[in-house]
Amino acid sequence: MNEGEVRAFGRYVAGQFENLLAYFRHPDSLLRIAIIVGAFFIAWLIARLAGPALEGEARRIKGAPNLLRVVVALLRRLRLAFFVLLMWGVTLIDRASHGPASQLFSVVFSLALAYLVIAVASRALRNRLLARTVTYICWGIAALSILNLLDPVAGVLDQAAINVGTSRISALLVLKAIAVVAVSLWIANALGRFLDNRIKRSEELTPTLRVLIGKLLKIGLVVIGLAVALAAVGVDLTAFTVLSGAVGVGLGFGLQKVVSNFISGIIILLDRSIKPGDTITVGETFGWIRELHARYVSVGTRDGKEYLIPNEDFITERVVNWSFASDFVRIDVTFGVSYESDPHEVIRIAKEAAVKPARVLQEKGAVCWMTGFGESSLDFILRFWIKDPPAGIANVKGEVLLALWDALKANRIEIPYPHREVVVRPAWPEPSGGPVGRAVEETTGAAIVNGRSDDKGPPVRA
Repeated sequence: MNEGEVRAFGRYVAGQFENLLAYFRHPDSLLRIAIIVGAFFIAWLIARLAGPALEGEARRIKGAPNLLRVVVALLRRLRLAFFVLLMWGVTLIDRASHGPASQLFSVVFSLALAYLVIAVASRALRNRLLARTVTYICWGIAALSILNLLDPVAGVLDQAAINVGTSRISALLVLKAIAVVAVSLWIANALGRFLDNRIKRSEELTPTLRVLIGKLLKIGLVVIGLAVALAAVGVDLTAFTVLSGAVGVGLGFGLQKVVSNFISGIIILLDRSIKPGDTITVGETFGWIRELHARYVSVGTRDGKEYLIPNEDFITERVVNWSFASDFVRIDVTFGVSYESDPHEVIRIAKEAAVKPARVLQEKGAVCWMTGFGESSLDFILRFWIKDPPAGIANVKGEVLLALWDALKANRIEIPYPHREVVVRPAWPEPSGGPVGRAVEETTGAAIVNGRSDDKGPPVRA
């Protein structure tokens, strides 16, 4: 942009500013400004009076979240909405008066209407910061167009350019590229989410295949949208060959873990080793899989926590999938009874007690086996089945133990517990004629006499 063009643009802006000042010095212009201010005050008063009643009507909207979002956006800008209606009426009256039409009313009405429409439409974006940014940018472009300043500003931005080799990069091209890329990526993400939701509802596909197809669609749409956007603004895509090589080197050195987790996620989806809803154990983490992502797996636990485990851990570490082949899970409970009990009766009672909790499968039953002769008890193992491991393992195991306790108590079967016998024997006097001490020992050890081991003399039981 040369010096003459800068001066020409400066003279154009100065001339427009002088015309604006001359317009506002006219008495009729002051009257029109007063009408606009009065319309804004009346709109504020109407919104203050009608706002509570309209909010009450909006609360009755049920089952239509999209409509409710639009209504809420309008209620938050109620003063602006009434101001637009009043300015529309003022504009119609001004045109019907058969006098010189006022451009001020038309411009204010167009600016207010454009801001209201753009602000309400931007509520389609869930991110508030992004919605506000889009609102301000779009309204700024609309305002320049309404004020007939869009072409001069675009010309100035196009003149502010630099030459990189054979390419000419202007400020206007950069802004267009940013806008087109942003819109293309937003459309690609929205279309990807829509297709992903449709695929997740398909019953013909397996859960892992649904996740794999959904993620491939999202990535493919983003890449296609980015390529189309850059091509639309005139960017030569062959110039990205060097950049792709640099990105490849960066992936090889700096993003090893990211790439490893991404490839591991694809492998997990292809081999179908885990899927959403499976109950797993990874290390000390027990829970069920909520979602499979490109970098991590979301695992929920019974205590309300959610662990984000990298995909690589599911490839390199040992994973227990409780519901890989089927939803049935066997649980073992060990217990012991006294030697005075009849083991046949104990087995019968334990099998009946195990199937009493509601979550234990009645059709698969329970089995109980005697596993050995312990030091103080007959040892048994009780096995039963459940089909809902995401509901928890410890809680159903506790219910079975309580039912077994009640059954053994009702049949007067004793559950032994360890006993310890304390044996006291007189200590031998020291050769120097010192005081005679006392020693305490367990039945399994030798007598301890003043710190020395001694096995002479019969023990005295206390």
